[in-house]
Amino acid sequence: MFFRSVTKSLVLVSLFCSMAVSTVSAQDAAAGAAIFKQKCTACHGIEKAVVGPALKGVDTKYDEAWLIKWIRNAPAFIASGDAQAVKASEYSPAMMSAFPELSDDDIKNIIAYVKVGDVKPAADPNAAAGANAAATAQGGISNFMLFGLLAVIIIAFLVILVLNRVISTLERVMLQKKGIEVEEEEAAGAKDRFGGLRKLSKNKKFILFIVLLCVIFLGSAGWKGMWETGVHTGYQPVQPIKFSHQLHAGVNKIDCQYCHSGAYSSKHASIPSLNVCMNCHNYVTASEKYDGKTSPEIMKIYNALDYNEDTKVYGNNTKPVEWIRIHNLPDLAYFNHSQHVSVAGIECQKCHGPIQTMEEVYQYSPLTMKWCINCHRETEVNHKDNPYYDKLIAAHDKLKKGEKVTAAVLGGLECAKCHY
Repeated sequence: MFFRSVTKSLVLVSLFCSMAVSTVSAQDAAAGAAIFKQKCTACHGIEKAVVGPALKGVDTKYDEAWLIKWIRNAPAFIASGDAQAVKASEYSPAMMSAFPELSDDDIKNIIAYVKVGDVKPAADPNAAAGANAAATAQGGISNFMLFGLLAVIIIAFLVILVLNRVISTLERVMLQKKGIEVEEEEAAGAKDRFGGLRKLSKNKKFILFIVLLCVIFLGSAGWKGMWETGVHTGYQPVQPIKFSHQLHAGVNKIDCQYCHSGAYSSKHASIPSLNVCMNCHNYVTASEKYDGKTSPEIMKIYNALDYNEDTKVYGNNTKPVEWIRIHNLPDLAYFNHSQHVSVAGIECQKCHGPIQTMEEVYQYSPLTMKWCINCHRETEVNHKDNPYYDKLIAAHDKLKKGEKVTAAVLGGLECAKCHY
């Protein structure tokens, strides 16, 4: 009996431990995914080699303690003479960057993420069907209104013609009853080719109908023109360098924040400097596509930096790349990227569309006031485990208790509050 009770206890403890470990592992993998996409995607993929090798199975090839040393400071680890580190450095011509800011837990989280990779959630057919239905409904209403207006115009025109015909017939019958001879329309038309037009020009109903058509057409054109003033949906200028988001964000899966780091910490998403490009293009030259020569678009980067690809030396004759801005809001509108990306957790595609499929970037959304307000009405605020809302809730609790709450507690020290 004692043995059975001990066995049952051990089994229960083991089950609880395994559940706890799996839960912690899932949390670690999620945290590691964020770090991996910020620090590692420029040079490594899980399934595919980029600048460095693919990382699938690296946890089975090296032990955890070795990987922690390697990720934190690979150059120092190689210089120490470690045999595995020296051999690992031969896999890629690029030197592994050092990440001294990462803690042991951060590196373990990265390793946990590499083990499981990206787990794609199952698509919700109901949500997809709802979105398609909403889009179809929106397009259907617009088409219905357009074709309905045309149908009303055509029917009204036919009604006017029929009524005119009936009225002229009745008038002719009444005149004939009074003994007044009336010339047939066919005979009159043979004598005067433009008699029908003259008759229409004297018809008040027809003239009123034409005037109404002109008012409706000009009013609709004017309304449409005013409504779309400043709206640049589909705007796609030719950039000085043909940077492909489809290749970088789509195929190579480089996270948006690697280049547009400002989106997570400031008002502006920021355009990356060419030094960020050179983190990869010191080695990636797309030479296999151009018969052993460097891609002409990458050469534009080298020329702007006055970089000699043979000697790997930078010159002093540098010049900026004059990118053409695509997404632009009026001066009266204030938009803060960090509030939407970091606090609200909104993905870049929500506003910029399927950016990972665009060979050349264009403005996907209208960026109008109505569009923004509709998004604010539909987007649910996720306040759970969000430090921003935790502070607000704590401040409200203090207010309820009558405690002192300063403007700083409510975000009054944020730069964007004053420096617009």
